[in-house]
Amino acid sequence: MDVLITGSVAYDYLMTFPGLFKEHLLAEHLEKISLSFLVDKLDRRRGGIAPNIAYTMALLGGKPRVMAAVGEDFAEYRAFLNDHGVDTTNMEVIEGTYTASYFATTDRSNAQVASFYPGAMARATELTLKQVKGGAPQLVIISPNDPVAMQQYVAECKELSIPYVYDPSQQIVRFDGSILRTGVESAHAMFMNEYEFELVKDKTGMDDKAILAHLDYMVVTLGPKGADIYTKDGKAWVEAVPTDTIVDPTGGGDAFRAGFLTGFRLGLDWETSGRLGSLAATYCLEQAGPQTHHFSVADFVTRYRQHYDDGGKLQSLLA
Repeated sequence: MDVLITGSVAYDYLMTFPGLFKEHLLAEHLEKISLSFLVDKLDRRRGGIAPNIAYTMALLGGKPRVMAAVGEDFAEYRAFLNDHGVDTTNMEVIEGTYTASYFATTDRSNAQVASFYPGAMARATELTLKQVKGGAPQLVIISPNDPVAMQQYVAECKELSIPYVYDPSQQIVRFDGSILRTGVESAHAMFMNEYEFELVKDKTGMDDKAILAHLDYMVVTLGPKGADIYTKDGKAWVEAVPTDTIVDPTGGGDAFRAGFLTGFRLGLDWETSGRLGSLAATYCLEQAGPQTHHFSVADFVTRYRQHYDDGGKLQSLLA
């Protein structure tokens, strides 16, 4: 299955301040605050939901394509993705801009000050599914991005009769109920976490059954409790793969999506697909950053079989 992933692409700049922010904030002078913190650690990580999903899908033997707006500083990132099997042909450089960037400084009490620069992402509407290089995909993933671009891609998928997975997650708070309802009503499937699920229901006025009536399936991730998979046949639960080494939760949900959709791509049953997602998420949680985990397909299947009996179904993944 030819999958095209749309969504954010970003660099994350994560800094650590060894002191406490609160010791430098004067309540009586906040209207003229001017502070500079000397940090003792800086991590620059590749991020963004679209390449996070694509990276793990490629590790699992897929050949995902990403369509996204990036900046002039993207060359090194592109080379990394290309080297790891992600098709970046439709990742368009917007001249005169930088790739979206997230800057966060955390003090020793885990208080955080952060800023997000959308950069090239703000011009994602300049990309269109009507002019995808390499031909129309069989499935589109619409993940968090510039809000107007997300609405545009929903409309284009409907116009072009391309099934899409709707994954509004972090942008749910930016959408009113009518926009979310439009995204749900024409979607092939939907992904969100349990809190986002409640937000969608609240904003749209739709309950579980009303949402699922428009979808082939829906996945609600539950963090360490696993995930619920809703289909026309009912609800199934898959457990999280246990680990004693959780280094960083960033990107775990994206890795889950990649694993689940790999199972869907291979025509596997819902439970097996969910378990693929759970294991992929665990690999990600065990490393710092959403694109630093690595495994061979053979190693992945071996670890899967340490927890689950696949009945030989994963031979299709090994082929």
